[in-house]
Order: sequence, then C-alpha cells, then structure tokens
Amino acid sequence: MVFVILSVLCSVSVGILLKLAKKKQYSFYQIISINYLIAWFLTKIIYQPVLKTDVSSTTKSIIISLSFLLPIIFVFQAKAIKYSGIVKTDIAQRMSLFISILFSFFIVHEQINQFKWIGIFIAFLAIFLTFYRKNDAEYAKKNKWYFLPLVLLGFGIIDILFKNVASLKEIQFTELLFLVFPGAGLVSLFISGYYLLKGNEKFNKTNVLWGLGVGLLNFGNISFYIKAHQVLSNNPSTVFASMNMGVITLGSLVGILIFKEKVNRWNYLGLFLSLVAIGLITYSQFLN
Repeated sequence: MVFVILSVLCSVSVGILLKLAKKKQYSFYQIISINYLIAWFLTKIIYQPVLKTDVSSTTKSIIISLSFLLPIIFVFQAKAIKYSGIVKTDIAQRMSLFISILFSFFIVHEQINQFKWIGIFIAFLAIFLTFYRKNDAEYAKKNKWYFLPLVLLGFGIIDILFKNVASLKEIQFTELLFLVFPGAGLVSLFISGYYLLKGNEKFNKTNVLWGLGVGLLNFGNISFYIKAHQVLSNNPSTVFASMNMGVITLGSLVGILIFKEKVNRWNYLGLFLSLVAIGLITYSQFLN
C-alpha cells in the first residue's frame, strides 16, 4: 500500500501546485508544456522503453488521440482548480470512472450487476450534489463551472482509450507513455506558443521550474500507480479503490483546510456519496 499512498500524494500535489500557480499568476500553458517534456525524459531514463512503430492502425489512432487529449484535459483540470477549487476538481476527475463503465455496458455489452448499477446511480447523484451551487449569475460568470464537467468527460474518454490499448496487448503501458508524452508536449507547446505570439503571455523562466515540479509529480503519480498494480497484481480493485478514495479524501482536506475553499452541506454530501459509489463499484468487481 506504500506505492498507493505515494501515488495519491503525487496526484494531490499536482493539484496543489496548479492552485498555487494560479495565485501567483504563472502560465498554465508553459507549465504544462514543460511538464510533459520532463515526464517523457524520466520515462526514457527510468523505464528505458522500446520505441515501437509497428503497431496497428487502431493503436496509432489511440496514441494520436491521447497526445491531443492529455494536454487539453490538463488545461481544463488547471482551469477547474482555478475557478472551482481542488475539492470539486478531484471528485470530478475520479468520478469519471462511471463514463467508462457506461461505455462498457452500452458499447462493449459488458454485464453489470446490481451493486454496480447502484454505484452508478449514486455516482450521478454525487456528481450533481458536488457541483451544486445556488443559482447565482455572478458566481457562474466568475467561476466558470463548466470546466468541471469537461474534466469529468475528458478523463472518462482518456480512461476508455487506455483500456482499449490494454485490451490489444501489443504495447506495454510504459511504451505507450513513451510515445504519447512527446506528442502531448508538442501539442501543449503549440498552445503555449499561440498565447505567446498573441501577446497574452510572456515567457518566464519561473514557469520552467514549476513545469519541472509538475512533471516530476505527474511522472511519480503514474510510476507509483504502476508499481502498486505490480505489487498487488492479485488485488487490482484494492489499488483502484484506495487510489480514488485517497485522492478524493486528501484533495478535499487540502482544499477545505489549507485553501479555505467554500463547500456547502450539499457538496459535503456529494463528497460522501462519491466515496460510497466508488466502494460499491469496486465491491461489484469481486462478484463478476
């Protein structure tokens, strides 16, 4: 469980750095660009993956899709943290699991037992309550709440793409990251360059240091998560549940206690129900 704890700490720390970057008005786009270059370099040095080019057209299309989606969703995540806080963003990211479950049911026609159905229903309710806020036009204008469902949808799609690659069994996870990270870095560099050319932002060496920090933590999150699955290979559901619940719980504590994020009683109920939903969905895996 040590690797799970380390993965949770890295995941939540990424959110903390993005939150602090917003307060200091650093560039999300430059930080995210450096992040992917650092993550790619560390993947190459530590895992020494083999560069595979003889993969199927399906795998190539997934790699290209991930190269575009990862930096874009990272921007949405940063924006969601900026406008809605770490608490709601972490819950949105982790509750994206129900999208891949619905995909498995409606597209792949996977059988879903009653516990998983109950978990999905509670997940919908948890998402509604977590995002709930009294109708306030000024709040909607300032906080741009729509980044939360974009995070939810985006991470759900990314999860589906990763699962599709895993089912093909022609490329290892580290080899996939070795191909995706430079693509994601290139896309994020284009985005960053666009804002630099428009004059909306200026290059700042400090952004490089923050990108280095985010890249190290992002890589750590992925590496420790892989290690956890390797050590607990007979209990993948334990890793899944511990990771999701750990990120939601720790992220919520950090957001509420350290950053003093405003959370109403309905949001607290949504937080509790999100943990219940993950628990039920995880338990349902043992019944299949």
